[in-house]
Amino acid sequence: MSNSVIKVTTGIIEKMKQHYARSLIEKIPQGGVFVAKLPSCTITAYKSGKVLFQGSSATQESEKWNNSSQPNDQITRTSKKVQHNYAPPSNIASLSIIGSDEVGTGDYFGPMTVVAAYVHKDRIPLLKELGVKDSKNLNDEQICSIAKDIIEVIPYSLLILHNPKYNELQKSGMTQGKIKTLLHNQAIVHLQKKIAPEKPNGILVDQFAEPNVYFKHLSGQKQIARDNIFFSTKAEGVHMAVAAASIIARYSFVKEFEKLSKKANMELPKGAGAKVDIAAAKLINKLGTSALNDFTKLHFANTQKAMKIAKK
Repeated sequence: MSNSVIKVTTGIIEKMKQHYARSLIEKIPQGGVFVAKLPSCTITAYKSGKVLFQGSSATQESEKWNNSSQPNDQITRTSKKVQHNYAPPSNIASLSIIGSDEVGTGDYFGPMTVVAAYVHKDRIPLLKELGVKDSKNLNDEQICSIAKDIIEVIPYSLLILHNPKYNELQKSGMTQGKIKTLLHNQAIVHLQKKIAPEKPNGILVDQFAEPNVYFKHLSGQKQIARDNIFFSTKAEGVHMAVAAASIIARYSFVKEFEKLSKKANMELPKGAGAKVDIAAAKLINKLGTSALNDFTKLHFANTQKAMKIAKK
């Protein structure tokens, strides 16, 4: 298990708490502000300003906040920053770009949705007018409204990995990181074919792994999008294409989530917190443990917790 620690201001901690709202757990250590449990990383923030990241994706997750330093919210870095040669150019916001993002990786219930969207530079003002921005600042109702508009004006490629297939891949030994990588690459390649012969100025991936790890995951794939490709954390704020991709991915996730809730005949909560454990236990009592394969990401710790609750 890898660890990473950063020192931040109370303002950043509050932003982090909002960012991880769907993954917060109730048990908080003495002196703690919040604890968020992701599939491959646990984040613990303390009143002292220190934030501890633990798990296989600790470094990648902490780097997201290492890059969020602002004039009034300075971050003291205590984890080593990894440099790479795939940083986006300074003028990328004004270029014609394919952007990719995913939704659902931290949710116990529901699929993983990945979208690649192409935003020509001439379309950027229109998307701003339609309200496209960081999806984390939008609620589901706003997401759905904006998504219905933008899917009519930009080309995109959507991939939905439903729970049974996700669980099959995970049981075969494939990590979530590799699954995400394969889906991002596939969505980008599909979109490149869709917009051909037009070629974008570049490709921007919302970074969830170091580029060398990303390309290692793609080893053996017949088609790999690697020309003019860039990686950036918080890429929704770097180019409109990633923001649009995120909104479409979230829209698709919400619609699929509604279908699952209807199938379960009960409201399924998002995230991976205590409410999710209780809902999963109810589902077990209604449909049996085997039904979890159709509704959940089985390798999450929620499965064991739900089974214990269901036995009470």
